[in-house]
Formats: sequence, structure tokens, C-alpha cells
Amino acid sequence: MEKWTKLMIRHGFLPEDTETGITSQWLAQTFATLIQRHQHLDTISETDWMEALQQTAKQMVRRNHDIPGRETLVDPTKNELPLIQIDPYVRGIVRWLNMMHIYTVNSCDGEGRRPARIYFLNDLSATQASIICACTPKSVHVKLEKRKATFFYKKGQIADLLTIAERLHNVWRNPETLKVYRSEKLKQRLMPLLHIQGESGEERAIRHWLHRYLQSRANWLRTDGYGNLLAAVHCGKGPVILLSAHMDTVQSFHPSRTIIENGTILKSSDGILGADDRAGIAVILEILDFIRHSRFQGTLKIAFTVEEEIGCLGSRHIDPAFLRDVDAAIVVDRRGTRDIVTSWAGRVPFCPDEYGRIFETAGALAGMPDWKMTHGGLSDAKVFAEFGIPSVNLSVGYEHEHTESETLDYKATLETVLLLETVFENNMISEKIVAT
Repeated sequence: MEKWTKLMIRHGFLPEDTETGITSQWLAQTFATLIQRHQHLDTISETDWMEALQQTAKQMVRRNHDIPGRETLVDPTKNELPLIQIDPYVRGIVRWLNMMHIYTVNSCDGEGRRPARIYFLNDLSATQASIICACTPKSVHVKLEKRKATFFYKKGQIADLLTIAERLHNVWRNPETLKVYRSEKLKQRLMPLLHIQGESGEERAIRHWLHRYLQSRANWLRTDGYGNLLAAVHCGKGPVILLSAHMDTVQSFHPSRTIIENGTILKSSDGILGADDRAGIAVILEILDFIRHSRFQGTLKIAFTVEEEIGCLGSRHIDPAFLRDVDAAIVVDRRGTRDIVTSWAGRVPFCPDEYGRIFETAGALAGMPDWKMTHGGLSDAKVFAEFGIPSVNLSVGYEHEHTESETLDYKATLETVLLLETVFENNMISEKIVAT
């Protein structure tokens, strides 16, 4: 991408914006100003570009009473956005959000002193929220509410907001780019989890980390007498669905190891990686953020279990009262990709075939038709099935677990997230289905 085109995009402009309307007049005057300063468009700095835009905008607003009012006075579904009146560091964000039909009604970039804020015409959908989160770089923290996004940037780094605009434009132009950004965000979520020790029987540190994370996201949260971390999120009337992953690793992490990256594959320089089952934990945390904006109706229960690697002891000691109202369970602790484990060794079923087919159908809806039912080994899914709960265990992208050759393809981990988002967004698990 040429530098000039990139500058245009980061500030909310397209090449065709130079042809008609108020925006074209504004750009034309800005170009003229730059030429007068002997600043060549191909070598201009972003600072000079912004300064020229702001200078000409002020001049035009003073002279031209026909310029539309600020965005609060404009219906974004019917009228052209008044780009000339929008704060410079969020102008691009607002433009590309509206191009994707995520309509805004007000915005402020915080002027380098306060967080940036964007307000929306309608409640954000889960898909819209995931786009905003994925396009927000690591250097910026975004807080999403129903009709508001708040962007917290570091002091002196307000220009990081322009990266959000650039990424939003890329997703608008090519929706497949979203998976690239989402994979990168998932890796950022995984990395801290792969650095917290938690060998079987020594899960205190990872449990403490997860407890702090869940405090602001769960309606109910406790650690049971055996050390399992349990939570519930209420999303209306409907089935009670349990999501589970285990906190323990088969051994501790090598104290001086590093994480080696090769494309989307992660590996430990020494000893195990620990993706079994930190990848499963990351999937559940992704779903917790997704569920708040989704159409899911029901209750999501969470069980982060201990001592799975030494015989599924944690899940066996969960208080039966916590499980009594659970209609179905989803464990995310299977090696490989796109497996839906519905039995132990093909001999002990975890669920009726009808339950497993829900995930096959969801895979097809999500563009991944090769998610298929299969049999597998021992996991917490077998324990939940023993409690009478229809259960599956889903692939989460790791290979060669329990060895120094363990790897994780976090692109495959994202596929598990996308599968579960499809299940919950479409309310595919009903009380009627799991009762059959």
C-alpha cells in the first residue's frame, strides 16, 4: 500500500472522496495548502497531513454555513457523515464503522488527555463487538458497552487510534482479514496463560489469575472445597450450559524457557508448552467476552477444574448441586483440529448422537464442515457424562501433549472459538434437544 493511500485510509478517506461533496472541497483545499508549503504528497509526514487537514477544516467551517452539523445532528443511515466535524483521531474509526453498518451517533478522541469514546445508534451485536475488539491493537484497551466503545490509550500514544481505523478499513475491504486480527488477539490472550505455573495439585496461581479475570464478568463466582473455580453468567431464560477446561498442566514449566513462534504455531524451547489445557481456558475466556453481546438465551456455567491430568479428580469432586441444573456440557480439551469427541474409546458414550450433531451443524454454518463426531480418551467430559449430563470434548489445536514436542496452532484454537460462537449466537442447544 502506498504511503499516501495509507494516510488517507487512517484518517477516514477514500480516493473517490476527492470527486464530490463537502469532503472533496475540504481535501482539495488541504492539497492546495500542502502544495503552497512545497510539501510533496508522497513524502508528507502524518503530523503535517493532520495539521493541514485541521487548518483547512477550521477555515471552511468559519466560511461555509452549509456544512452539516456535528454527527449528533446527522442520521448516519440516511446522510453523509460530516467528516470535517469529527475529531481527527477517531475520524477514520467512525468512517469505517459506518461503512460496515455499525452506525455511530457521537464520538470524541479525548484530545490526548482522556479516553476516546464512540457512541452507537443501536446495541452492538456480538459480531460487531468482535470486529472492534479484533481491530484494536495491543497498545489500546477497549471497553465495550451496549451502545458505547471506550478506547484507553497510553499517554502520548493517541496516534494508536489511527491503527484501529486502518484495520477497520482492511476488514471492510476484505472480511477474511478479520480472522488474521482475531488470531493475533487470541495469541495475546494465550501468552500470559502459558507463563503461569499450575502443575497438578499446584493450581493456586492460575486459579487466582482466573478469579480476578472473572470477577467483573460473572454473576456468580466461587472456588469450591476441592479447588475448582466455578462461575455462572445469566443471559436470560433458557438452557444451562457448562463450559469446562482444566487449570492443571501435566508438569511445571521449565523456569528459563521461551515460547518459540513459527507462523501460528507455538512451541516451548524447553519442556512442555502447556497448551493442554491453557488453550481450552483461552477459548472459554473468548466466549465469556462474546456472550455479553450475543443473542444467547440461557445460563452459561463455567468450571475450571484441578487435577485433571492425574485422573480427572477435580471434576469428580465438583459439588453435585452446581451440576444439578446443567442441561449440557462442553469441554474444550481435545488435541488436533475439528474433533467432536462423543465417547470414551468408542465404548462409553458421552451423549446422544443428536447432541454431537449440533456441533457438526454449527461447523457447517461457520464454514468449517469437517467438524465431525469421533471417539477419544479420558477427559472431564466422561466425568460430566457420568453425572448424566450430555457432554462433548472439542479439539482446541494442540498436538503431542505431555511431551517436549508439544505444539499449539492458535489459528486452530480460533476455529474452536468460532464454532462455539455459532452455537451460542444461534441458540442451537435447547432444553428439548438435550432432554432426548
